[in-house]
Amino acid sequence: MATEVVLNVNGDHKANEDSSGIHVSVPFLQKLVAELVGTYFLIFAGCGSVVVNKSYNNIITMPGIAIVWGLVVTVLVYSVGHISGAHFNPAVTLAFASTRRFPLKQVPAYILTQVLGSTLASGTLRLIFNGTHDEFSGTLPNGINNLQTFVIEFIITFYLMFVISGVATDNRAIGELAGLAVGSTILLNVMFAGPATGASMNPARSLGPAIVSHEYKSIWVYLISPVLGAVAGAWTYNIIRYTDKPLREITKSGSFLKASSRATSSS
Repeated sequence: MATEVVLNVNGDHKANEDSSGIHVSVPFLQKLVAELVGTYFLIFAGCGSVVVNKSYNNIITMPGIAIVWGLVVTVLVYSVGHISGAHFNPAVTLAFASTRRFPLKQVPAYILTQVLGSTLASGTLRLIFNGTHDEFSGTLPNGINNLQTFVIEFIITFYLMFVISGVATDNRAIGELAGLAVGSTILLNVMFAGPATGASMNPARSLGPAIVSHEYKSIWVYLISPVLGAVAGAWTYNIIRYTDKPLREITKSGSFLKASSRATSSS
């Protein structure tokens, strides 16, 4: 029987191991459930902060919204990253598939699951905050045109995918800190791009609220630009990934925790 290959948070393309050291694979259905739950809570927390901020006189503020997005991504990466890869984003899934780091045949199911999770979370928020607190939690250009929005979304998604490729798919990186790096990147992007575009970086993040609220203005920008930005970011990192150093050298510092453990045991 063939062993299924999964993408772990630390970037290793290998099967998971149980406590006995036997290689085991994660069933595809479990991956989809992890993506569904992860995307749901990502959108519920992130878009929830947007709705609460609009409904209660900007009590959370833009920096607060950015912190919520960054923290929820960090928590979810560490919670289910070892199960599904913690994509929660069709742009990330497509970028991984384009660089052959994710099975192409699983892409449609992942994307449908992510959009479903986003739509369910947006619907939940709509039910909770109805009446006078019924605020649109999606993404719209604010004072800029579609071309400007397209460029900004492309750049910030490129940046996000470049970081993901570095910390989550390269064994030389500090894999245990991947969640913090990705969450911090989300936080930074929302801080400076949020007021202008909503800092989507994620087609599912924009499409879910749009479906629930029937607000499709400029939606094509938020569907196409993040995908192009993520694919470009993944391929750009692939260009600089390769090195002439021998494997024994590049794996010495590939893990901060392992390196610290070795230093402690040798002292």
